[in-house]
Amino acid sequence: MNVMIFGCGYSGSAIARAFLDQGDLVAGTVRSPQKALDLAVHQIKAFVFDGSPFSDDLLKQLRDVTHLVQSIPPGREGDPLLPLLSGRLRTLCPALEWIGYLSTVGVYGDHGGDWVTEETPGSPIQGRSIERVDTEQAWEAEATAAGVPCAVLRLSGIYGPGRNAFVNLAQGKSRRIIKKDQVFNRIRVEDIGAATLFLGRLGLGGIYNVTDDEPAPPQDVIAEAARLMGIAPPPEQDFDSADMSPMARSFYGANKRVSNDKMKAAGFQFRFPEYRASLSQLWVDDMWRG
Repeated sequence: MNVMIFGCGYSGSAIARAFLDQGDLVAGTVRSPQKALDLAVHQIKAFVFDGSPFSDDLLKQLRDVTHLVQSIPPGREGDPLLPLLSGRLRTLCPALEWIGYLSTVGVYGDHGGDWVTEETPGSPIQGRSIERVDTEQAWEAEATAAGVPCAVLRLSGIYGPGRNAFVNLAQGKSRRIIKKDQVFNRIRVEDIGAATLFLGRLGLGGIYNVTDDEPAPPQDVIAEAARLMGIAPPPEQDFDSADMSPMARSFYGANKRVSNDKMKAAGFQFRFPEYRASLSQLWVDDMWRG
């Protein structure tokens, strides 16, 4: 496979590693020349892309791409790629076989703690999630026009090496906010990479929840990380009286349990299906310090 990842940040880089480990050719975009140099160190052919028209070098690269992954979130003016590709996808990428679009479980909105599946209608309550619904549909339409499958990966809260409860505790940034019956799903970044590789290699299209098995209260995850570190967890704070930014508070407005049964039914096995074993592995490997 010849893979192009638009947006080689935290998740995009994990996706790149998954494909590279299988011997595939991987290219990716970043927003600055310095980040491009960082990608090149990891055998990822790097291009600078900030939403401006494609460079000649990037256009040349696209001609051989078989698998395209869009990891750049939509901004105020929507998806930065769609205006450049709309109606031209097959022309620009004549070898294209599959598209993967990274979305969010935020598109489901609030369900009062009930389970949601890929069949649950989207009812986002936050602006950034509303934009995701429109963008998902736009990518599916472009893929249909180009005659290729498009997999929409709806991701839950992303964590992994360098971004986890250990880091937040060590930096004094963790807070145990208590809101009755509130739960969140999570996903290890390595499982995002593996899931993208799985769907791309099989050429599967449609919507897939890429999330763990265990929706859990956020304060429980912090307490477990503190236990592994051998430190006292931060004190509990009541949600109603806690001093929180509007954005932080908005995350607690959507309470749901997200099912990953569809991914499992397709044959995918999550490496980190629940947070306790995942945190233990991170702690033992001492990866959080990076």
